[in-house]
Amino acid sequence: MSLDRLQLAQFRSWTRLDLGFDGRPVAIHGPNGSGKTNILEAISMLSPGRGLRGAAPGEQGRQQAGVGWRVRAVLGGHEVETGAQDGPREVLVDGKPAPQVALGRLARVIWLVPAMDRLWTDAPEVRRRFLDRLTLSFLPEHAEAALTWDKAMRERNRLLRDEVSDPRWYGALEAQMAEAGAAVTRNRLAALDRLAAAQADGQTPFPAARLALLPGEGFADDPDPVALATRLAHGRNRDLAAGRTLTGPHRADLGAVWGPQDMPAALASTGEQKALLLSLILANARALAGETVLLLLDEVAAHLDAGRRAMLYDEIAALRAQSLLTGTGRELFEALEGRAMFLQVSHDGRTSRAEVEA
Repeated sequence: MSLDRLQLAQFRSWTRLDLGFDGRPVAIHGPNGSGKTNILEAISMLSPGRGLRGAAPGEQGRQQAGVGWRVRAVLGGHEVETGAQDGPREVLVDGKPAPQVALGRLARVIWLVPAMDRLWTDAPEVRRRFLDRLTLSFLPEHAEAALTWDKAMRERNRLLRDEVSDPRWYGALEAQMAEAGAAVTRNRLAALDRLAAAQADGQTPFPAARLALLPGEGFADDPDPVALATRLAHGRNRDLAAGRTLTGPHRADLGAVWGPQDMPAALASTGEQKALLLSLILANARALAGETVLLLLDEVAAHLDAGRRAMLYDEIAALRAQSLLTGTGRELFEALEGRAMFLQVSHDGRTSRAEVEA
């Protein structure tokens, strides 16, 4: 099962769009600013959260007062609709209201955007968000554990900022944090195990990274709620002085090394960093065999020579996933000729337009 149809209304640069898919990879090409990435962003809204741009719902509609946006799709045999107008995002599945987490059970949406090229040199919080997106693709319930941790931690941080020292105020919150935080760590470790297995099983020309959940300051990768509750209790005085929680999964980092010398990914060349990232994204899709997988690759040809582009397209064609790729020109997808659907996108100054090519 896959994405069979996509319809957009008043989403970003698109007034209307109605596309059917046949399961082949989709190569979307056109000038910068024509609306290519907006198609991928719309598809990313078929998953929980804020999508590949991390935008608030009110930022995604066309710039017209009072006009909301809608994304409709036939996905995995279900009719899915999501959108917003002057409020939070709504989700309908087969005509019935549903929570966003329900989307994670219908399809696993994986994306790669140019900003992620800096993943290995960016701040730890960026890698944590990336790891949590990977984890969510395997374990949709990870969203609930992460939200529970964040909500309880915000309450504890409020107590810390107010300099509350009575331990009775902290006990219940820390018990809740310990259960949720242990689940977050357990889920992340499980996701890394599945990625490692998928990389080992893959016949890929891209370098495979060895991944690890790194203990940042105040964080330990022990998924034991009792141990985490103890660390939280013992750390109250230090946390009071800092005014925030310094222990827990929100301090973790994602580490990656590659090659016989175990070179840290941050020290690799720009091209190798991109290749490592692609290897990880492909492994993520490969590990989800049997699920409905949507793979969104924005400007994927950047930093890849013609040979590596061809190898990437061979891998994508072999995946059991609905893949959509963007680039500025059709020539970037030459190696996909005869194996993909081609979509040319343009902008006429008012709205984006799409034409399916032969």
